[in-house]
Amino acid sequence: MESKIKIANNSYWVGYVDDRKVLFHRLILEKGTTYNSYLLDTEKPTIIDTVDIEFGRIFVENLSNMMDLSKLEYVIINHVEPDHAGGLPALMAKAKNAKIVTTALGAEELKKMFKLHNREYVIIHDGMTLDIGGKTLQFFETPFLHTEETMVTYCIEDQILYPCDQFSTHIANYELFNDLAKEDITEDFKVYYQLIMHPHRPYVQDMIKKIRKLDIKMIAPSHGYVLRENVEKYINAYDDMSRAKEGKKVAILFSTMTGNTTKVAKLMAEALENKNIVTRIINVDNADVDAVVEVIKESDGVFFGSSTRYADMVGNLETILKQLKDLDLSGKFAVAFGSYGWSGEAIEVINDYLKDTNLTVIDRSYIVKTTGMDDIQVPIRVKFKPEEESQTLGRTVQAIGDILVG
Repeated sequence: MESKIKIANNSYWVGYVDDRKVLFHRLILEKGTTYNSYLLDTEKPTIIDTVDIEFGRIFVENLSNMMDLSKLEYVIINHVEPDHAGGLPALMAKAKNAKIVTTALGAEELKKMFKLHNREYVIIHDGMTLDIGGKTLQFFETPFLHTEETMVTYCIEDQILYPCDQFSTHIANYELFNDLAKEDITEDFKVYYQLIMHPHRPYVQDMIKKIRKLDIKMIAPSHGYVLRENVEKYINAYDDMSRAKEGKKVAILFSTMTGNTTKVAKLMAEALENKNIVTRIINVDNADVDAVVEVIKESDGVFFGSSTRYADMVGNLETILKQLKDLDLSGKFAVAFGSYGWSGEAIEVINDYLKDTNLTVIDRSYIVKTTGMDDIQVPIRVKFKPEEESQTLGRTVQAIGDILVG
């Protein structure tokens, strides 16, 4: 592929095609991928995203043959992962006068990752515009797509959306545009969505609401094909794939000592019901054990909770937990929770019981590996007063609810 391909007036693709089998997110990309970067050659020359850190040097060499990098005005970083921001250190070493445009969190991460503390940053906020001399860029924050700092860039005059990872495909291609593709890319597009974006589908819906207000004629993502034909088809696909499925059932089973665990159960039920999940709360100390087991079998997910007393569970919950390993509960999710006043050992004991079954246990390791969100703490531990932690508890349970609704 040429090192510079026109996508609009004074706008060019300047990325890198990696046609090897590529290791990516514990997968092997059999079709390779592209690292798409874009040069807007205006009065204030601007780069939108860079390339993988492995190709930073050749990326900067190619750019140096196209322009005087000392005249580069802005470098926009939509997403700081090394496959997009990796070329930034090499670029900034040559582009001495360029300012970095990103979110507040993006700036902090770039400083830590690449030691770019002494560069000038333009911190965007939702809806902000930037005049780059002949073109106007507008920015929208899109957190958790697929990391917290992400944003998208929209060129008003060209009607082009630059969404970084969103709307991408992992295909090493030399045609660049989807209307020139040698085969139908729909399946590759959907697979990319499922692997990268689907764990964050509520945030996909937030993004869709923002970009629906824009007149988009082209989507220029940071992997794979530039979408200039049937753009609405791809936006609608993201919309459809990210809508929550209704009808899931969750049981919240618990034993309590002072009533705080009951409050936790009710707060969790409220958060789940906000996700259209049918929720049933059962205090197992007042229930028939066989009936509780039947509820577990009928549920798509089960929360098991207890207060902690003398480093152990209270009430009848352990009787039920002991029966689980003899049941076929494959395909069901489980979460441990509880309230406590000191160290909360009962919650961890519950989690150990759950791991001894064929339930899919949602804990911090599972959350990180499936969503990349490292600030969600599971098992759910609530110290003393649940009301004081209701906001954090609500966000945690909503993240779990997103997993449950698939």
